[in-house]
Amino acid sequence: MKLLIVTDNYNIGGPATYTRLLADHLPQENIEVEILSFELVKKLPKIIRHFVFFLKVFGKLRKNDIIFAQDPVSVGLPSVMATKILAKKMIVRFVGDYAWEQSVQRFGVKENIDDFQNKKYGFKVEFLRKIQIFVLNKVDTIITPSVYFAELVKRWLKNPDKVHPIYNGIDTSAPKLNRSEARQKLGISSEDVILFSAGRLVPWKGFDLLLDIMPGLLKEGDKYKLAIIGDGPDKHKLTKQVKDLKLQSIVDLKGQMNRSDLLLYLQAADVFILNTGFESFSFHVVEAMYYNVPVITTNVCNLSEIIINNEEGILVDYNNKDQIVQALNKILKNKEFREKIITQASKKAENFSIKKTMDRVTEVLQNL
Repeated sequence: MKLLIVTDNYNIGGPATYTRLLADHLPQENIEVEILSFELVKKLPKIIRHFVFFLKVFGKLRKNDIIFAQDPVSVGLPSVMATKILAKKMIVRFVGDYAWEQSVQRFGVKENIDDFQNKKYGFKVEFLRKIQIFVLNKVDTIITPSVYFAELVKRWLKNPDKVHPIYNGIDTSAPKLNRSEARQKLGISSEDVILFSAGRLVPWKGFDLLLDIMPGLLKEGDKYKLAIIGDGPDKHKLTKQVKDLKLQSIVDLKGQMNRSDLLLYLQAADVFILNTGFESFSFHVVEAMYYNVPVITTNVCNLSEIIINNEEGILVDYNNKDQIVQALNKILKNKEFREKIITQASKKAENFSIKKTMDRVTEVLQNL
């Protein structure tokens, strides 16, 4: 079997991580993998880039049996067009409402993803919705990273049975360092309290609230530090906020980082915080659980499928400063509670293995 994977991004973020996992593991199941990234055409004028990408997809797909698109619109739409001409099978990975994401970033939509489903908007937003729904109804199979997104997408489909929720996987055989070992490698003081977060720097990730929390924490006298790893459109805004709050010596916006360094910083942290209003499936949350780092995250989308509140981490409301501070105090000042959630979370993380994910993806591919 020959598989063409098309992705919007092969460098940063969850889709890039997932694509690399497919490329590394599917050949072990006698599935040949070829990757085509939309990044090849992003520098072209908007008016022609999508057409050029369609031509590239068409040319590559002629030599492959199946196409696996990593989103339903930017790479999904040209892929659907190519499959219909060439009579090929297609899978799309649905990890979030593309229309909602674009509407928040480009058209000023303020509603969360759930409220967005029940409202009507202007022409541009509704046009994106129609494209997404068109593509999802034309493909042969849809993979989602959670039950939450499976139920979301099913409401748009004529054939909901083609949806397969498959959780993402992490490397559950990777060696672990304790916090002291990781800090020694990085030259971080054992006295610092390291709060760690990571992800795309986009509005719904709530990094601005984490910055707002820091001045209040510093009044308590502890040596709090905040490290944020990631890149994105909010980078300049967050950099300015750090300067305005005079947090240059406290907050480190590290930008994009390779995975080995990211995991080293993660293991040096006291707490991992993900204050997000939307999440498809957080590799970082599961990795923190696996590497014995307590997690504070929000009770949105599928995160409650990963973490049982107060058993494997703490779930808070999105952008709720008081709840995040209370959760931090509970983890940092209650050793018995901290050790309990670390132990339970580490066990839970074993359920999200790369092998389990790839076995399920392989099964779906072979049944097409």
